[in-house]
Amino acid sequence: MADNQTELLAAAVRAEIDVELAKYPADQRQSAVMAALRLAQEAHGGWLPRELMDAVAAYIGMPAIAVYEVATFYSMYELKPVGRHKICVCTNISCLLRGSEEVVSHLAERLGIGLGETTPDGRITLKEVECLGACANAPVAQVGRDYIEELTPAKVDRLLEGME
Repeated sequence: MADNQTELLAAAVRAEIDVELAKYPADQRQSAVMAALRLAQEAHGGWLPRELMDAVAAYIGMPAIAVYEVATFYSMYELKPVGRHKICVCTNISCLLRGSEEVVSHLAERLGIGLGETTPDGRITLKEVECLGACANAPVAQVGRDYIEELTPAKVDRLLEGME
């Protein structure tokens, strides 16, 4: 791996990627790409610039285009900077039927931003996602690794109050 790519993937991140790589046969290293992208993104402030995706590709030993395909397909990867907190609101059918439109409208009004935007202070990014797999407790949002279920405008207000 080139020196500039080594700088992009710090030793600690490479060590974590190595743990993921060890889960797969040597000829199936590409199977760790999703975990590697997640680790790289977390270490880089929540987003993946192209150079970082190139570094992941080089480290895993797969074509950069294949890494881009994964990063652009899945909604958990960000290709531009995001806020310190990312609120992902499901707008798929179960959540829609149980009020996600009202939740999104309330969030947009409270934050002064639309879906796919970040507050001017860089604190919060509001993102629409297709399904978070918690349909029984719709509407649902994900903040970091936490799910907030059965969302209402009141729950949104409490959520926002707890964010620095």
